[in-house]
Amino acid sequence: MAKILIRAMVLPMTGLGDFYPEGEIVLDGENILSVGERGSAPAGFVPDRILDYPNDVFLPGLINSHTHAAMTLLRSYADDLPLMPWLETKIWPFENKMSAQDIYWGTALGLCEMIRSGTTAMLDMYIAMEQVAEAVLAAGTRAVLARGMIGNAPNGQQAFRENIELLKNFHQLGDKRITVMFGPHAPYTCSGEFLQQVKAEADHYGVGINIHVAETRDEVAIIQKYQGLTPVQWLDSLGLFGGHIAAAHCVYLTPEDMEILARKNVCVTHNPESNMKLNSGTAPVPALLAQGVTVGLGTDGASSNNNLDMFGEMRTASLLQKLQVGCTALPAYQVLEMATVGGAKVLGLDKVGQLLPGYKADLISVNLDQPHFYPRFSIPGHLVYSAHAGDVRTVIVNGKIIMEERNLLTLDEQKICSEVETRAKRIAAELS
Repeated sequence: MAKILIRAMVLPMTGLGDFYPEGEIVLDGENILSVGERGSAPAGFVPDRILDYPNDVFLPGLINSHTHAAMTLLRSYADDLPLMPWLETKIWPFENKMSAQDIYWGTALGLCEMIRSGTTAMLDMYIAMEQVAEAVLAAGTRAVLARGMIGNAPNGQQAFRENIELLKNFHQLGDKRITVMFGPHAPYTCSGEFLQQVKAEADHYGVGINIHVAETRDEVAIIQKYQGLTPVQWLDSLGLFGGHIAAAHCVYLTPEDMEILARKNVCVTHNPESNMKLNSGTAPVPALLAQGVTVGLGTDGASSNNNLDMFGEMRTASLLQKLQVGCTALPAYQVLEMATVGGAKVLGLDKVGQLLPGYKADLISVNLDQPHFYPRFSIPGHLVYSAHAGDVRTVIVNGKIIMEERNLLTLDEQKICSEVETRAKRIAAELS
């Protein structure tokens, strides 16, 4: 693989004061060799390429800690509905019509959008996950994949077997860019016995679990009615926690819930725009962080967001907490940490999320030579409050450039858009 020398501003996400206004990054194949001031490259290093962008800032690639990439097929199909009518009358009937190839093309579209907006890794839960894996392999991004399993559904056990097959066939593929988790959907769609079955298998294979938790008031009421506990307390009583757990949403939490999440090292993914659109509520992110809980940031699916832009998600996450808690809540650098360092921990990825020697070469550049980035008082502030997807110039994953000068190098964007348009309209017509 190529040896690349980068000269630019560098925000390594290794600490609040760490920033190189005239920085240098050396990539040796899939790894970072050095990061520092201009001239800090190891003696004798001879690059195959030099990227000289003095008005760009390089930072770790953004990590989408919770999404359903193929749901780009449903973008704006079911807007302006609350969660359960949205799922039961629109989303689930549409999904029942989707073929495996539909899933592939929908995922490919999602990956186009994510690459263009600086996302280099995602945690994805959906159906037909082998097709999702194939799209990730083609795109060159990094992904943690989980087969979504509604344990109470007639196909619950079949979905469970498919998750095991996904793990056997795709775990650590693509130069280890793909890893696999188990994906029980939520406490209200899975029995205790099913969740314990999943936990036993996850422990057997040494992998994590990705699950929606405490997303809505209705979910909390259902679990309280039948189990006499909150969703977090019930999952804890089942022994689900322990090992690597990624809990999405976590909107409705008691102080005891947060103490359990912190004590059991459960990682949480905050999805502010999806939660706002579906009127699900506002997660207590500052309180979770104060407890020491790892919090990442996710977009959820494009049907409930309606985009996969992590820059927009960062801005919304910060402003929402400022509205709810106060102006000092979730400052810019802390939100950037959620989208990089925290995201890597949610996904269970080692040596990802920061720019350090020995870490994976997953990084992006943002073009700051534009009116909305002047004057440059705060680079983190500009990235969170001013930047948007179109500002990303370069995307590198595992040492390979997959977007350069905003040109996608691994995916045929025009063909993907055409395929998705045809396939989504076909399914909608069948349901009309």
